[in-house]
Amino acid sequence: MAGGIVLFLGGALLAAVFPTQAGSAHLWTSALRWIGIAAIAVAGLKRSTLTYWIFFSLLLGVEIGLDRPMLAEHLRVLSDIFLRLIKVIVAPLIFGTLVTGIAGHGNLRSVGRLGLKSLVYFEVVTTIALFLGVAAIDLTRAGGGLAVPQNGVAAAVQNAAPLKWDEFLLHMFPENVAKAVAENQILQVSVFAILFGIALARVAESKRAPMLRFCESLTDTMFAFTNLVMYFAPFGVGAAMAYTVGHMGISVLLPLGKLLLTGYGALIALLLLVFLPIAWMVRLPLGRFIKAVAEPATIAFATSTSEAALPRAMEEMEAFGVSRQIVAFVIPAGYSFNMVGSAVYLSLASIFVAQAAGIHMSWTEQLFMVFALMLTSKGVAGVPRAVLVVLLATAATFHLPTEPIFVLLGVDALMDMARTSMNVIGNCLACAVMARWEGEELMPGAEVFEAASLATPE
Repeated sequence: MAGGIVLFLGGALLAAVFPTQAGSAHLWTSALRWIGIAAIAVAGLKRSTLTYWIFFSLLLGVEIGLDRPMLAEHLRVLSDIFLRLIKVIVAPLIFGTLVTGIAGHGNLRSVGRLGLKSLVYFEVVTTIALFLGVAAIDLTRAGGGLAVPQNGVAAAVQNAAPLKWDEFLLHMFPENVAKAVAENQILQVSVFAILFGIALARVAESKRAPMLRFCESLTDTMFAFTNLVMYFAPFGVGAAMAYTVGHMGISVLLPLGKLLLTGYGALIALLLLVFLPIAWMVRLPLGRFIKAVAEPATIAFATSTSEAALPRAMEEMEAFGVSRQIVAFVIPAGYSFNMVGSAVYLSLASIFVAQAAGIHMSWTEQLFMVFALMLTSKGVAGVPRAVLVVLLATAATFHLPTEPIFVLLGVDALMDMARTSMNVIGNCLACAVMARWEGEELMPGAEVFEAASLATPE
């Protein structure tokens, strides 16, 4: 695989540096890229993972866009189909996950002080993470070098979202939930789901249980639906990349490298400027904490899946000295409300889309977007390519073009590893902070945590 990537990147680099090559030189660079793609395809026969084939389809799409731009024009229908399938997931998925996340931990009144402290902590840290992502992308302006077709920009400008704070506030609340779903007004769906979840948590157990089971079944069904749609992802993503490169040339890939560096820089800043001061303020034994989170974070980085690290994270936190009651509540709740790594990337990716479209967003507009992401990003930790789902919802809310979102998938797999690790570290840190606030001494636990029995809390 590595050899194929080197061959492809070598040919792509030559095409980018010498865009007006003579006929024979063009044939040689094209042949070099096709040999690289063939080598990657052969290697992929032994690695039948969806992420691998999405990566392969991206490279294949780049090649088709370079060599056959007319064919790439007709392939756009595949990306449009994929876009529609993703959009149909968003509303029911966000409704189910938010209601389950709020009402699924039982009676909110019985959660009491721990629940209130945890939710406040989650929202404060997530908000800081969102602003950190905005600051990073505003500093580097990674999307500034990406040109979006003017028809997409014109449509976005024509349907510009309201910018006044009172209009934005009014727009958050639905007058008809069916209308909000039909018009893909995800912010309104999120507000309705939050209020619905709070109301559901307040009714008697006998009446809450049937509706909660329905929402849990809806969520599980939409996860399965998402998995089905993701089997089409290599075709949709490859077609989108072919169309984009065919229209804008290979230079479209250069801003992605800048975005990748911006994302990793923002996540490192989150670790040093947010997590480290929090650990210092609550006087955590830093060496022991790093040792405790090392293995769960490594699992998350290798698998790009927070759920794969969940049992080990819970086990390590009890071994760290956190009581079972706190571990069993805080870490599962954090998977819905404390996805700080994803929050950083979502905010910078959303502003990247606006920058790529040439749409200037004032600080007021960016504040509105951060607030919208606070709601729409909740509860999608278990969704493959969750960032795509949330970004499309955000683009629909703020009338941004969708073309740059598909381009983002070119680096999403690389970003996913880092942000997933940061999600796991953030949830482990939240667990330790709550233990400190509850007066626990965080002495090493004597018994092994039965992670499997608590992986899916009631």
